[in-house]
Amino acid sequence: MYGRGGADDGYASFAALTCVKAIQSQGLKHGRIILLVDACEESGSPDLPFWIDRLAPQLGNIGFVICLDSGCGNYEQFWLTTSLRGVLSFNLKVQVLDEGVHSGSGSGIIPDSFRICRNLLDRIEDSNTGELKVPELFADVPRKRVQECSESSETLGESIYKEFPFHGSTRPVLKENSALLLAKTWQPKLTIVGCEGIPDLKGGNVLRTHTTLKLSIRIPPGVDKERAGKAVIDILSHNPPYETGVSVTMTAGANGWSSPILENWLEDSVNHASHAFYGKPSRSYGEGGTIPFMNMLGVKFPQAQFVITGLLGPKSNAHGPNEFLHIDFAKNLNCAVSHILYDYFNHH
Repeated sequence: MYGRGGADDGYASFAALTCVKAIQSQGLKHGRIILLVDACEESGSPDLPFWIDRLAPQLGNIGFVICLDSGCGNYEQFWLTTSLRGVLSFNLKVQVLDEGVHSGSGSGIIPDSFRICRNLLDRIEDSNTGELKVPELFADVPRKRVQECSESSETLGESIYKEFPFHGSTRPVLKENSALLLAKTWQPKLTIVGCEGIPDLKGGNVLRTHTTLKLSIRIPPGVDKERAGKAVIDILSHNPPYETGVSVTMTAGANGWSSPILENWLEDSVNHASHAFYGKPSRSYGEGGTIPFMNMLGVKFPQAQFVITGLLGPKSNAHGPNEFLHIDFAKNLNCAVSHILYDYFNHH
């Protein structure tokens, strides 16, 4: 079923209700279940912490959290998301002139603002490999997560990169599948997501006054957004070439998240549910994106166990017109989540 927001994740509230109804329709008993709907997750969930604190007396001691805002590696088994990267956003502006100057008269005398941007970006990223150079952007990868990447890469194979619409003969950054999965989930990466001050291809032979780039840096779990953000700003701002006007503003930030290790009953339940409804074992891996409220919930409910899963799989292009919800997979996911939810109450 195609439609933007179908898999990420307009279905989730209805799916959650369906899972509860499935338990009740079989006459099975369950304890208290709270359905929490966050309608501004794509904007960073700015209001959610307030309501979590405001409703703390009603929420009480939360022992189990299920989130349906994540993805799946394929549509053949149950996928558990065990980590999420955070994100830092910056505006980097380099200004060299107060008004544009003809390049025939000014080039060779006036430094080009885009070249200065390139120079500054070289301070934080190796442009040949894409490896970042700022120590504060890195975190130690737990051995368990490395093992998960290895196991999941064996399951997914070349689909790890073949799901993306590469142009022509463009190839992935790395050759080894497990290394690609680890880079996507536990390494910091820089993307230029916007620019300002640069005209389209009709632009004339003019030295422009400035170039502004919007930087997006994905950060692994365990990296503190404030500390890392300050480090990036300090490096980009210090001693700019030709004493040009350089300003760096951090516009947004969210910490990543790594789930607690599953208790034995939950690990058994997830595997049993995957075998029962998909006929294959479950798999666990990290997602490269950000679910802003997950880190917050992890901090608020440190004793809780977490099951993070979802429908956003291969070729379902999140935030695009070709995003789709795989109906058969969704049916099995509802069954699996109902099974795991009931197991929680049965175990406790």
